[in-house]
Amino acid sequence: MAFENLSDRLSQAMKKLSGQAQLTDKNMSEMLGEVRIALLEGDVSLDVVNHLIEAVQTKAKGMDVIKSVDPSQMVVKVVNDELVELLGEKEATLNLESHPSVILMVGLQGTGKTTSSAKIANYLKNKQDKKVLLVAADYSRPAAIQQLQVLGEQIGVDVHTADNVLDNVKESLEFAKKENYDVVIIDSAGRLHIDETLMDELKTIESLSAPDEILLTVDAMSGQDIIHVARGFNQALRVSGLVATKFDGDSRGGAILSVRYETGVPIKFVGTGEKIEQLELFYPDRIASRILGMGDILTLVEQAQEKMDMEAAEKAAERMMSGEFTLEDMLTQLEQVKKMGPLSGIMKMLPGMGNMKEMMKQVNDDQADASMKKTKAVIQSMTKQERKNPDLLRASRKNRIAKGAGVSTTDVGRVISQYEKTKKQMKLVSRMFGGMK
Repeated sequence: MAFENLSDRLSQAMKKLSGQAQLTDKNMSEMLGEVRIALLEGDVSLDVVNHLIEAVQTKAKGMDVIKSVDPSQMVVKVVNDELVELLGEKEATLNLESHPSVILMVGLQGTGKTTSSAKIANYLKNKQDKKVLLVAADYSRPAAIQQLQVLGEQIGVDVHTADNVLDNVKESLEFAKKENYDVVIIDSAGRLHIDETLMDELKTIESLSAPDEILLTVDAMSGQDIIHVARGFNQALRVSGLVATKFDGDSRGGAILSVRYETGVPIKFVGTGEKIEQLELFYPDRIASRILGMGDILTLVEQAQEKMDMEAAEKAAERMMSGEFTLEDMLTQLEQVKKMGPLSGIMKMLPGMGNMKEMMKQVNDDQADASMKKTKAVIQSMTKQERKNPDLLRASRKNRIAKGAGVSTTDVGRVISQYEKTKKQMKLVSRMFGGMK
């Protein structure tokens, strides 16, 4: 995640107060000094660092010290509140009251503007049941129009094109009204840097289309440049929101904390990967929680609800709680977990796991994926009878399964051993909750 290094440093700074009996000027000063260094090294602007440190210091000093609560926990609460305030307090939603609503996508080349246009179209289509029209208005980069057409076909969204930019914008709006589209997303031209020609074209498009939203794509890995770019576009246009791309990158990412404070422009979406569905609404409270290593259970639950077969998961859970657990159930579990995405990404959303840096380093997504595929191949090479009753698996059967799965008999034994351990754990859980008779 973009804040990974910052999160590590802040966690280390907070440990300065862990175990302290009470808050004092001395231990607060030491801890805040560490926080200041962590923020500056994380690419947070000096103005924001000074503002945050001063606010935390003021609020922490004014707090009533609760004897039953560790001072470090109290300060984490204050820092969390200040981070949320910096990031925008609550999610900034899209203004889609017009019909059709118009979203103008702007940004420099290389920031993922065209892909983000398609991602937002996909989001609106699938999550808000909107009829969306994409407009390919980037004529400065020859491949941009073809790229948008390919993405549009991939997500089942129409793409409008014409001979030139202005005709395309005019004709697409008329077409959208005639065909009753809910949202029009205009993918405008980008440049390597902000220049007068670019801004003049964007101002003309803005005048013609009267957009309800002007979304600026910014690269989360670009450091302090993100602020200068946002300022430049915002001065020329009425930018209403930011789309932070490459949010999954291993970068300092602190400039994301600064951009709302420095420009007043809220972050509305973050791109969390290259896949078309890897786009998330920007929730300030959840991001603050991730930064402080407290996980993001809400997003994890939402992803599970969207990607997992909840009926199958519930049936498997019922069977496990009743003390039943077969290799068929184990296969179902593996398939459900696979839908959730990379294991490292799931672990980072669990409270406390973000702080376990050494353990996280050992989570190799490629190795985990390969192991999961091998386990699935072994189980799928078994007969239904064998999956329900592993006691049938003698040497001859194991040899047949190994050949069918393209693995060794040792791998087959490992899967069976893994299953037996999991089954014992399930039995223990079912006893604890009174599920086993």
